[in-house]
Amino acid sequence: MLNWIKIRNLALIEEAEIAFTQGFNAITGETGAGKTVLMSALGLLLGERADKSLIRNEAKSCEICASLTPGKKIFTEICEILESAGVSLPEEGEEILVKRIITANSSRNFINDNPCSLQLLNNLGDILIDTHGPHEHQSLLKPAVQLQLLDQFAGTEKEEAKCRTAYDDLKEAEKDLSDLMERLPDESGIPALRGTLSEIQVANLTPGEDEDLFKRHNLASKSHDIISFSSAATKIIEDEEGSITDKVAELFRTIREIERLDPENGGIFMKECEKIKMMSSELSSSLRNYCEKIELDEREFSILEERMKLVQSLKRRYGPSLDDVLKKAEDAELRIQDFENAGTLIETLKKKISDRADDLGKTCATLSVKRKSASAKFAQKVREELKKLGFLKSGFSVKFGECSPGAGGSDTVEFLFSANPGEGEKALRDIASSGEISRIMLALKTVLSASDSVPVLVFDEIDVNIGGVTASTVGKELNKLGETHQVLCITHLPQVAAMADNHLKVDKEVSGGRTFTSIVTLDGKGRIKEIARMLGGSVAAEKHARELDRLRREK
Repeated sequence: MLNWIKIRNLALIEEAEIAFTQGFNAITGETGAGKTVLMSALGLLLGERADKSLIRNEAKSCEICASLTPGKKIFTEICEILESAGVSLPEEGEEILVKRIITANSSRNFINDNPCSLQLLNNLGDILIDTHGPHEHQSLLKPAVQLQLLDQFAGTEKEEAKCRTAYDDLKEAEKDLSDLMERLPDESGIPALRGTLSEIQVANLTPGEDEDLFKRHNLASKSHDIISFSSAATKIIEDEEGSITDKVAELFRTIREIERLDPENGGIFMKECEKIKMMSSELSSSLRNYCEKIELDEREFSILEERMKLVQSLKRRYGPSLDDVLKKAEDAELRIQDFENAGTLIETLKKKISDRADDLGKTCATLSVKRKSASAKFAQKVREELKKLGFLKSGFSVKFGECSPGAGGSDTVEFLFSANPGEGEKALRDIASSGEISRIMLALKTVLSASDSVPVLVFDEIDVNIGGVTASTVGKELNKLGETHQVLCITHLPQVAAMADNHLKVDKEVSGGRTFTSIVTLDGKGRIKEIARMLGGSVAAEKHARELDRLRREK
């Protein structure tokens, strides 16, 4: 729901904070008081382009900020939109803050203090708020949305899911055929593919072999130096005069003298000498073994170099990496197999496509039957609601058209309407009167109230050219709609305003040569006073206002 909206320096409003409640919120005031400024503010929050003329005289900027709390029905969808735009996500039940700051030269937009685009505001607006009036943001005028709403009324969720699955299966089969045709080689290219495959297969390559060859070759090419240094190290340990072995023997003799004089500590030193002797012996043995393993074999080295040349040559031709070479062979083998079996593969895939197209057609037909079956009942319910709203003999119907079978079926839908007998029904989007459109929208929203996911509905000029019993009915219908949606309605009719759960009044006053607009929430006495004003302001009007207020409380 829309929790509150703050407006600063927008048109006639210097500063205002308006709190809304769940249910039906009525907004009233004298003509010209500035009620449409609220619609302008909502439009800006929904992503409308800003006009610098909206900035209050002598102000450098205007600012609109609002708090909205998405319900469970649309929370996941809201989070997906915000996440894709890199905007911080709210927890379920937390508010979303939307802000616009407009100057003469620029506009800055924010969601939860994150900068955002107008398009993102627009996307959120489509989900959160539906406005009906002169400043239209009317999702219900779009044929695609009309089809979606008819589906919600008809309860076609299972049929729609089957349709999407059948369509996805068809597209998958078509892609398989497309991929096959794309990789199928010409007959003239087959010899080259066979040559490539043979050349790589003969090499009998293994993954990672090039790295192993490089390490072995690098070691073998340095084997002379390694053997030389290893032999020298061995001599230092035990073969040369004054070797480590000789020095250790001398060390033993000296430590024994210490042991003779101090057996306890000398014994400890002798054990340490044993470790030194053992370590030097182990090092000498390891160096000899190392030399034996790395000893250069000219034949083996030649074979190693030839193998490296072969691998490098294949990498240059089919690489750059060895994995690329192996993949080249795999691709060549697959393309050769595809060529050899092309006829069978193509026929199989074409049969698969044909079967899946048939499945999609049947699924679309089933979906279409359910839609058409529900459309008559849907249209009848809408006509009944329109009759309550003053269109006593109006026409409303659902026109079906055909399109190529797809994920959404094979139907197109258009809502048709005529206000009076004898007039031809026209597409809803072609109706000129905003007052008529608003009342039609109210009828549709009432019929679809249980399935419509847009939580906030805003109506402007819904009371144009109606009065009396119809006006009372409009008020009751808006109040009823407020049970499932948050409703905001700008109205001039006391019968409508009297049925509101929350009543806001727009006042205009002149002070210091400047005009100011304020918006206040009315209490019980204030409501009666305002409704009496709307009824004419007499004593009788106040009595009538009290009666209307009583009817609301007793509903």
